[in-house]
Amino acid sequence: MTDTSPTRFQSFSSATRPEQGPPRLAALRTELATQGLSGFLVPRADAHQGEYVAARDERLAWLTGFTGSAGFCAVLPDRAGVFVDGRYRVQVKEQVALSDFTPVNWPDTALEHWLKDHLPKGGTIGFDPWLHTSQEIDRLEAALTPAQISLRPIANPVDAIWPDQPVRPNAPAIGFPVEIAGKKSGEKRGDIADALAKAGQAAAVLTLPDSICWLLNIRGGDLPHLPVVQAFAIIDSRGHVTLFSDPAKFEALGPDPNITLKHWDAFEAALATLSGPVRVDPATAPHKLRMVLDAAGVEIATGQDPCILPKARKTAAEIKATTTAHIRDGVAFARFLHWFDTEAPKGELTEIDCARRLEAFRADTGVLKDISFDTISAAGPHAALPHYRVSEASNAQVTPGQIYLVDSGAQYEDGTTDITRTIAVGAPGEDERSAFTQVLRGMIAVSRARFPKGIAGRDLDSLARMPLWQAGRDFDHGTGHGVGVYLSVHEGPQRISRVSTLPLQPGMILSNEPGYYREGAFGIRIENLIVVREAPALPGGDPRGMLEFDTITWAPIDRRLIDADAMNRDEIAWIDAYHARTAEKLRSHLPADTADWLDRATAPL
Repeated sequence: MTDTSPTRFQSFSSATRPEQGPPRLAALRTELATQGLSGFLVPRADAHQGEYVAARDERLAWLTGFTGSAGFCAVLPDRAGVFVDGRYRVQVKEQVALSDFTPVNWPDTALEHWLKDHLPKGGTIGFDPWLHTSQEIDRLEAALTPAQISLRPIANPVDAIWPDQPVRPNAPAIGFPVEIAGKKSGEKRGDIADALAKAGQAAAVLTLPDSICWLLNIRGGDLPHLPVVQAFAIIDSRGHVTLFSDPAKFEALGPDPNITLKHWDAFEAALATLSGPVRVDPATAPHKLRMVLDAAGVEIATGQDPCILPKARKTAAEIKATTTAHIRDGVAFARFLHWFDTEAPKGELTEIDCARRLEAFRADTGVLKDISFDTISAAGPHAALPHYRVSEASNAQVTPGQIYLVDSGAQYEDGTTDITRTIAVGAPGEDERSAFTQVLRGMIAVSRARFPKGIAGRDLDSLARMPLWQAGRDFDHGTGHGVGVYLSVHEGPQRISRVSTLPLQPGMILSNEPGYYREGAFGIRIENLIVVREAPALPGGDPRGMLEFDTITWAPIDRRLIDADAMNRDEIAWIDAYHARTAEKLRSHLPADTADWLDRATAPL
């Protein structure tokens, strides 16, 4: 039977129907013409440069219909390119009006090259300086200036043509328990102040809400799925923080002599009065900051947001808490898998039914705060879209003979989860089993990795791909991203990716999620979360420090899709041990019928 109960946290309607895009695009072009501009850049970004944006900042989705978590549109008088990476190249074709918007494969095609190909010399491209980093603008200017194409910062013209643009979110801030954080806010502020003083810097400007919430041990509800308060902050080398937001949001937290609350409107004026050097992160801060500081003659010291790396290195308390959260989430997910195995073969489920039921099982824990991102509930060909988001319009039946992919996560106060499983509905085909086993072998290789300190994510990325490469296959996304603790499910700077140069360090949480996608047919991804930890010394080994991963996600991996004959002895031993530990950790928390199902689902290969 299908599940039609309402979902608490996920919306299944699209922001813009494809037919709405062309008239909105025409209105934007009219606005640009009045300003003497040759074009305008519309990123999926807000002034905080995070992955998640509030409804009022969904300008890209409102204009084009594209709802992916990354991308941008370059609007010119005669064309509008929607730039998307490998995750969204099928999705974008379904969401935009192809009569007026042209999908562009990015980063294969760089924006600057596209602009030089389609814009005559002397053209001027407008951009909103709050929505682009200085790093972006510097790179673009360097590439476009020789082609006599200029950039001009302007007030956002999309806002001028969006008649019912939502207001700024205004949820209250809440305290985050020090028992979970493992460190008081005052200690964190002292550490950051010491780092600034040692660098000879008078202050740092913080623009990332998750950095500010981590620093102050607070959380909030301004954004979907990311429990943060939107704000800007300045921390000085004495540890004093000036916070710019709506002061009323922080009333419940009480006063702190080392924190000053000011309204949003005071931010630019405060920047202009700073004494330098002031640290600004060119990779995360909006370009507008540099414009204001330069105009005021304030010395800028470029450097990484000082909270990013300490936030990534989780405390022992955070690791303990999130481990508990993952066991709780594993129980909810096992209940979902049992339900799915019972209901899916009947052929009556839809993708939305599945997403709703999984959320309901998580809500049954009684402590679910939110889902950590919109659930990817994808049947058959939809699973070939790595970041597919089901809508009422795209909602498909889950039918026997398909494989179904579900990528989902939860926000609990003690941890953030993210898990993907690919499940057979009936007997899977041999091609699907072959690809699934290759993906699984890559996931196991990363899980079992042991590596010297100083190794970066790019050094491990190929481990996940090797079984696929040997079969002439690959996937177009990174192998793993960082994960926070009741913060962002996509946290930096830690990654397992071809482009990640940051050495992995103990306490970092990452996803481990290789995949394989065949357009129009099926998609496969298997994902667990892993924590970097010190590896014990081995007899006969070097004295150098070594690291390894500890898996903290617990849920069965579909044995029906595993070709054990294509795996070696160590890989089979790993999956059998993983399944044994999964059953051990979850069984006592499950209803009797689900516990019996779990025993069958985790039986040795």
